[in-house]
Amino acid sequence: MLSTLLACCVGATSTVPRLLWPRGRDARFLAALECAPLPPAYNTVSLTALNQARLSAPTTIVAEGVRSLGTTPLTMSAFLIRHPGATFLVDPALCTGVHERVLPELPFPMPRVVAPPHPVHGLTEVLAEHDLTGVDIDFVLPTHLHWDHVSGLYELPGWVPIRVPGVEYRWAMGGPRAPLGVARGPLLGRVFDLYELDGPPVLTFARSHDLFGDGSVILVDLAGHTPGSVGVLLAVDDGSRVLLAGDAVFTTLQIRLIREIAPLLGELTDADRTAAFRAIHRLHALPDDIEVIPAHDHAAVHARTTPLPT
Repeated sequence: MLSTLLACCVGATSTVPRLLWPRGRDARFLAALECAPLPPAYNTVSLTALNQARLSAPTTIVAEGVRSLGTTPLTMSAFLIRHPGATFLVDPALCTGVHERVLPELPFPMPRVVAPPHPVHGLTEVLAEHDLTGVDIDFVLPTHLHWDHVSGLYELPGWVPIRVPGVEYRWAMGGPRAPLGVARGPLLGRVFDLYELDGPPVLTFARSHDLFGDGSVILVDLAGHTPGSVGVLLAVDDGSRVLLAGDAVFTTLQIRLIREIAPLLGELTDADRTAAFRAIHRLHALPDDIEVIPAHDHAAVHARTTPLPT
């Protein structure tokens, strides 16, 4: 708890100065980025966002240096992907009763800072909107292992494997205590299917992993927010190329301006602030025809979602 309080103090004291003097873009790093070829896709997937909770945060906190009195709408969502060979979820975000079942694992004051407001729509509920249950899911593919990207595992059968990079698994599950932002409860007793980003550069990303070997789902390196954070690059059946960016950024505003999340949140949530900032540069340098969907960006997610149950 002491380390959490210290991170809160550092974040709070840094936020006001960084509002006036945000961290400047790394022009040298940006200029050195090369855009590697995008592999051809021999299959496509369908993509549907499953919105599970809505919230908002002051824009000054979401994107450092943005001087605004307004708030930014945010979301917590899972993403349903249908590939010819599998039906899977990227970021099985929330379970019913997440406030009681998961948030108490986090050290004070994190539950107060990050808790979604009611109502929360559990994974079972949002899957049912598409005539699916947990047994229809072949595996889950978290962009990283923070609590709000895996809590829905409580509502999936125990045999559904979790596919994550080895470095992310070791960071989240190794050691006597969970890292800040990780709740191990949903992860305990699960089957992990570890992979490595052992493929070539793709677009502005240095490493990749072609999940099916057909170019339809390519995992790319977005380390920084957590040591094994990945983006999920999809060839969607509507002809678009979509990058599910996890928490590399909270909103596309950060990509456009090349801005970190403000220290008040960033000191609590980013494992490596410098690496996370470079990941934002990589997203900024992407070709215009890549649709980037940050996991918490309400507007970007809403474009791929169906209405919430009433």
